[in-house]
Amino acid sequence: MANTDKHLKRHREHHPQVGIGLFFIVLGLALIVALNDMLHLGSVKSYFTWETAMVFVGLLLLLNFQFIGGLLLIAGGGWFMLEHYYTDIPDLLRTIYWPAVIMLLGILFIISSFVKRKNRIN
Repeated sequence: MANTDKHLKRHREHHPQVGIGLFFIVLGLALIVALNDMLHLGSVKSYFTWETAMVFVGLLLLLNFQFIGGLLLIAGGGWFMLEHYYTDIPDLLRTIYWPAVIMLLGILFIISSFVKRKNRIN
């Protein structure tokens, strides 16, 4: 039983170089967006804030198949970016944002339980 758990855990983990490679790819994409001002935020300094760092780390977690933490960081960073850049957030978005995030978390928990169960069978 312990051998099976080690095999499953090792099978799901990435090699450290894959994680570092993904980090540099996402960082390069962020630099392209910032240097070309694709989001119309102004200077490069406006792109690299603690809110964007939360979204960046969340994307890296998603790319490393850690969906729950990644979704929470992206949702939190996205919410604070909305509050920071848009002073008047529509009431509908204000009302449904966090309930939608919580529902997505529930869906991710259900999907991950099926994936774990499938991996245990194989």
